[in-house]
Amino acid sequence: MKTKTIAASAWLAFTVSGFGMGSAWAILPIQHWQQPSGAKVWLVDSPSIPMVDIQVSFDAGARRDPQSKSGLATSVSLMTSKGIKADGKQPALDENGLGEAWADLGAGFGASAGQDSFSYTLRSLMVPDLLNRAVDLASRQMAQPSWPAQVWLRERARWSAAIAESNTRPGTVARRAYVEAVYGGHPYGMQTTAATLNHIQIKDMQAFHASGIQACRAKVSVVGAVDKAQADALVTQLLSRLPKDDGKGCQPLAPVPEVPPLKEAKLIRIPFQSAQAQVLIGQPGIKRNDPDFMALLVGDHILGGGGLVSRLMEEVREKRGLTYGVSSGFSPGMHAGAFTISLQTRPDQAEQAREVTQETLAQFVADGPTEKELRDAKDNLIGSFALRIDSNRKLLGNVANIAWNDLPLDYLDHWTAKVEALTVADVRSAIQRVLHPDRMVTVVLGEKK
Repeated sequence: MKTKTIAASAWLAFTVSGFGMGSAWAILPIQHWQQPSGAKVWLVDSPSIPMVDIQVSFDAGARRDPQSKSGLATSVSLMTSKGIKADGKQPALDENGLGEAWADLGAGFGASAGQDSFSYTLRSLMVPDLLNRAVDLASRQMAQPSWPAQVWLRERARWSAAIAESNTRPGTVARRAYVEAVYGGHPYGMQTTAATLNHIQIKDMQAFHASGIQACRAKVSVVGAVDKAQADALVTQLLSRLPKDDGKGCQPLAPVPEVPPLKEAKLIRIPFQSAQAQVLIGQPGIKRNDPDFMALLVGDHILGGGGLVSRLMEEVREKRGLTYGVSSGFSPGMHAGAFTISLQTRPDQAEQAREVTQETLAQFVADGPTEKELRDAKDNLIGSFALRIDSNRKLLGNVANIAWNDLPLDYLDHWTAKVEALTVADVRSAIQRVLHPDRMVTVVLGEKK
């Protein structure tokens, strides 16, 4: 079993003394290895707090939902907490029994489905007996959900009602139109409705779980007061009940197509009675492995991702008073997630706000940032870097990001240096390659002329 260790010297470790909380920079290595099952493990041994956080991720997110059953991955994550089957002498537990069992352990466990991944997370104190029982219960919950049919009917009805209610909100209506226009028929653009939920049966969830949640497909991130041997044993126990491959390794999953680029601009106006008009502007953006990811991160920070100090805030809010807030952002994934600018404004100002926003975007793409904007963005991002890693949960999120996206183990070591090295030309070139103001979708909902 091969282990790679890279010194992550940029990590922030917290120490506790009798006089209060203090902080000190320390070297925390990221270790990585593969288990015989095929599961891959990433570990940060963080001994300062007697607890452990674990995230187990699979390529089983919503992009793998059948189109007629959008919401399937989320349905599986929802039903994870609704009961587990009996296992040997251990009795079956319904949703109430399961909740009580976790409360008794003082631990937490949950499942979630994103566009790309399906993940389980476990948090437990490092008390040997409690930890062993927590990992065992998590193992059962991952592998042996009981899929109670009546509970699914109840949850489906609740979910459908929530969708119906959300469709009365201007933000939801605008966002649905925007997503459909940006992604077209790509799985990223699929949207859960009452109709797609009605197509989802217990057998669909069982099949989705059986094909996607397998030990050989797991990417496991561990942060806590555990060494490599302890972490390996915990992961082995956690995955022990999942299906094993037949010795030939995991069969490849079906490929998912890429998001097609937009060919022309599209303006969608939606009548809607609301106190605020909604404006969304954007296009398919980048994949997470884009070589210009860092330059685009900094460029977006300057344009609209940096809050009150961004160029869009300066032009749309500060100079013209057209909105309380306007922001931009990339949503990179395994495919090209959307780049989106969003704002709310008075209905009679919607057209002006849209025009100013689009003019500001076009100028930024054409000219790039100023030297001062770039310097300010670097100072802000580098200065706030420590806040990205100042807790076990944030450490876990960063390790999981490295694991899921196959980033170098020393990714965080060089993060600030890569930001500092960027030039105006780097940012301008990346922005011009990716963003096309003349081929974006614009949704304006609730304007009054």
